[in-house]
Amino acid sequence: MEKLIITAALVGAEVTRDDTPHLPVTAEEIGDAALEAYEAGAAIAHIHVRDAEGKPTQSRERYEAAIAEIRQRCPIIIQVSTGGAVGMTADERLQPLQLRPEMATLTTGTVNFGDDVFSNPPALIRQLAMAMKRYDIRPEFEIFDSGMIPSALRLVREGLVTGHLHFDFVMGVPGGIPATAQHLLLLKEQLPPGATWTVAAIGRHQLPMAAHAIPLGGHVRVGLEDNIYYRKGELATNGRLVARIRRIAEELERPVATSEEARKILGLTSSYSSVQKGK
Repeated sequence: MEKLIITAALVGAEVTRDDTPHLPVTAEEIGDAALEAYEAGAAIAHIHVRDAEGKPTQSRERYEAAIAEIRQRCPIIIQVSTGGAVGMTADERLQPLQLRPEMATLTTGTVNFGDDVFSNPPALIRQLAMAMKRYDIRPEFEIFDSGMIPSALRLVREGLVTGHLHFDFVMGVPGGIPATAQHLLLLKEQLPPGATWTVAAIGRHQLPMAAHAIPLGGHVRVGLEDNIYYRKGELATNGRLVARIRRIAEELERPVATSEEARKILGLTSSYSSVQKGK
C-alpha cells in the first residue's frame, strides 16, 4: 500500500472567525497554518482566500500573496480551489489558475449545498479543465455525488484531462452523497485502475470516514474548511487535525507521505525546487 497523503483544507469559504478563532484569514496566517499542517504531517495544503473583510474571494492577488507566504515557509504542495464560494462567476473562479499552482480542484457536477446550489454546468467544467491543462495544473476531481465520477471520466475521454487521475470524495454535505462506509465503497469501485483518491468528510463525519479510508488505500483530507471541532465541544486547529490522522495511520502501520513523495504518487511534474524557481 502506498504512503498516505494527508491534505489540510486550511480555510474554506463557509467558516468564519465567529465560528472559530483558529481560522486563518490573512496571507500571513494562511502561511503559518500551512507550516503548522506541514510539520504535523500534511503533504498538501488546499487553500481558499479571504478579502480584507474576511469574506471569500477568488482574487488572483489574494491567492498570490497567500501562496508566497506558504512557499517562504515550507515545501508543501499548494492546491487552490476553483469552487470558490456558491454564486461566484466563471471569471472569478478561474483567477487563481493564472498563478500556475501545482494542483487545483475541479468539481464535475452540480449539487445542492445545504439551502444553496453549487452550480457546475458542463461548459464551465470544460472551461476549468482546459485552463488547468493549459497551465500544467494537476486537477483533483471533487466528487460530491456518484454521478460526478462518470462526468470526470468523460473529460479524460475528451482529452481535456491527461496524466494521473486523482479524486476527492466530499462526503456528508447536505444534498450530496452521505458519509457512510457503504457509499465510500460505491465511489471507490467506480474509479479506473491506477487512480488515487482522498476522502474529505464534513463535520462529525471527518474522523470516521478518514479511519475507513486509510486501510482501504485511500488518502485523507482534514482541516477547518470541513470541520472545526477536534471532538464535540472542543475547537480544533488545522495542525491538531492533521496530527491525529498521522497517529492513526502510524498505528495502522501505513507511513505518511512527505510532500516530495506525494508529488511522485500524484504524478506531478515539478519538484519543490523547480516550483520555487517558478518553473
